[in-house]
Amino acid sequence: MNLENKTIVITGGGQGLGRTMAIDFAKSGANIALIDLNEALLQETVKLVEQNGTKAKYYLANVSIEDEVEHTFKQINDDFNGIDGLINNAGILRDGMFVKAKDGVVSKKMSLAQFQSVIDVNLTGVFLCGREAAVHMIESGRQGVIVNMSSIARGGNIGQTNYSAAKGGVVAMTTTWARELGRHGIRVGAIAPGVIRTAMTDAMKPEMRDRLEKMKPVGRLGEAEEIAHTAKYIFENEFFTGRVIEVDGGLAM
Repeated sequence: MNLENKTIVITGGGQGLGRTMAIDFAKSGANIALIDLNEALLQETVKLVEQNGTKAKYYLANVSIEDEVEHTFKQINDDFNGIDGLINNAGILRDGMFVKAKDGVVSKKMSLAQFQSVIDVNLTGVFLCGREAAVHMIESGRQGVIVNMSSIARGGNIGQTNYSAAKGGVVAMTTTWARELGRHGIRVGAIAPGVIRTAMTDAMKPEMRDRLEKMKPVGRLGEAEEIAHTAKYIFENEFFTGRVIEVDGGLAM
């Protein structure tokens, strides 16, 4: 897909990876529709996108609430006269041990609320946004692209039962959608990042960050721009669909 004058929806677009991808895609001429819950951050991202000469609008919506998602995507479709792509980037963390115990004594367990909140945003949200984007692409006859953000944690990670389950499900949905939507000219791919340098990793204790960097063959954390580059590759490579790209510095080997 040539991104010039295409409309790309990015969830979780207020900051972090979402903001970086929005700016990067705008540099290639794409118009950007941003979905998030933090209006101040969304406004900042819109200004940064518009500096590249393309159109940008933001929408306040909770991606886990069906009515809000349906309404938001209809509004985006009307505002931009169509939707060409979606990056399902919104996500949250609620880490904790499945069961925490010592010497046969259980001190804590992951609550259902802790599990469900991550599933709601990281899996149900991807489902709802992907579905609505596909609906509008099909109805308008556009050949679009959907990119879902997974994680190397999809294979299981200590303290992340909820997150791992959601990110594993994202990859399964990606493959399924690619097979179902291909007949409509819609391609679907996923990205599984490793540890990417963000405000959160910058706030880590230096010794913890050093340990993470030494675990990777490349000897450093990933950059948000490298994930944006990968997302753009999926959009631009017309033969790519139904697969997940690991961008983790060789950590998952």
